[in-house]
Amino acid sequence: MPKFTEEDKLLRRIERRFAKGVVEYELIEEGDRILIGLSGGKDSLALLELLARRSRIHKPHFSVVATHVVMKNIPYQSDVEYLRDFCANAGVELILHEAEFNASTDNRKSPCFLCSWNRRKALFTVAKEQGCNKIALGHHMDDILETLLMNITFQGAFGTMPPKLVMKKFDMTIIRPLCLVHESDLLQLAALHAYRKQVKNCPHEHESHRTSMKGILQQLEAMNPEARYSLWGSMTNVQEELLPTPQNPENQKSKINNQKSEIQNQQSI
Repeated sequence: MPKFTEEDKLLRRIERRFAKGVVEYELIEEGDRILIGLSGGKDSLALLELLARRSRIHKPHFSVVATHVVMKNIPYQSDVEYLRDFCANAGVELILHEAEFNASTDNRKSPCFLCSWNRRKALFTVAKEQGCNKIALGHHMDDILETLLMNITFQGAFGTMPPKLVMKKFDMTIIRPLCLVHESDLLQLAALHAYRKQVKNCPHEHESHRTSMKGILQQLEAMNPEARYSLWGSMTNVQEELLPTPQNPENQKSKINNQKSEIQNQQSI
């Protein structure tokens, strides 16, 4: 039998989890045209690499195009030429889209929320212009579990970023093909393939609770190495008979709607 190197094992593990997520959550269908949100970070670079390869060798048949949104009023900087070359080598067209926002118009929201909100608007704009019916984002399993913990802790709601979100109002579907891929594997892949980092990171990137939740997820895995799988499984194993029963259904319905709104506000691109 052939002996697999550690590099082979890493690539096979990522491909297997990537493929499982795509199939299990039915993320790609025949004739899809998918816009990849290419931020320039390791996750979106890996997403582009994996989707581009799958579009060439697998059924169903689908096509991909990428866009990099430049937020002009946030002082971060990406290596645009590197992104152009990366996309060209993968056989994917790259579209640059500039956007900006005025933070003073809503001082109730953090710069991170306003930036992510306007980035999402930009992605929808480009997707419509390019005739895309889906937008692929680079959130991995860790991102999804951290969002779950954040919503439980700060919103009092059990929800997260789903692998597939059909937005009928906008005639668009958001997919997260890396939903079952671990961040630790993506870090190794970035080193293996020498992904180039952003020239200058966003100055607000450590202002959210996500960094703290990364640490909490690591603590949970230190207590139980299978903790991430237990957390993931809990999202489809809700034992309602063992939960508090609301006495006023109408008030509960209103509360749930408010929580859904808050959860959507927590989801970033």
